[in-house]
Amino acid sequence: MLAAGVGNRLGDVSEHRPKVLLEFGGRTLLARHIEALREAGVMGLDIVTGYRAELIEAEIDALGAAGYARTIPNPDFTEGSVVSLWRAREALTHGGDVLLMDGDVLYDRRILARLVGTGIANCFLMDRNFEPGEEPVKLCVRDGRLVEFRKKVTGTFELWGESVGFFRFSPDMAARIAAAANTYVESERREEPYEEVLRDVLLAAAPGAFGYEDVTGLSWIEIDYPEDVERATREILLAIQGGGEEAVAP
Repeated sequence: MLAAGVGNRLGDVSEHRPKVLLEFGGRTLLARHIEALREAGVMGLDIVTGYRAELIEAEIDALGAAGYARTIPNPDFTEGSVVSLWRAREALTHGGDVLLMDGDVLYDRRILARLVGTGIANCFLMDRNFEPGEEPVKLCVRDGRLVEFRKKVTGTFELWGESVGFFRFSPDMAARIAAAANTYVESERREEPYEEVLRDVLLAAAPGAFGYEDVTGLSWIEIDYPEDVERATREILLAIQGGGEEAVAP
């Protein structure tokens, strides 16, 4: 899980905490992640930390999750997220299947269950219900195959949607991603977003090596701006609660 960033675009809303410690319905995003991952049968969680990492460590302790979650420090957290991906290279190459996740997402647990239970070895998650613009990271499909993954895309496609920011990779593909991240860092492309690494590996892979699960209709939001916090509280949390994931908070 990538959770090293400062979250500058949130301004004072973050109260100078890492975004993964924002609270919704009385629980932090990190607490929700850990609950969902355990429920889905995921064996452990590696968290790349940076900005105010000590607060994440304290939350892990408070949740009694020290035996489940461990942190990977990224002292260069003000650089591009590709550096965080590079810092996670040992976790990517441990030899098993890997889930890669953005930490700043509030979501219906069925989204994670879909990713864990998929039969697709290298899987992206796509939500076709999105507002096109410069901000969403887009997945594009042509002839039934993923052919593009970026914020700015060109060309013609059969369908497209927004990436949720959660991925599943086979051991071989995770190792390729770790190697590609290392190339970025060694070539001083440290300001790039980690999605560029995934795009490079996607486009270089054999046809059909990657697939996707369509999670359109399931609620989620990435927390980048103050209005995202408002929408998460006003809309997404209520949708998750209404879907039966948890009891509605009083």
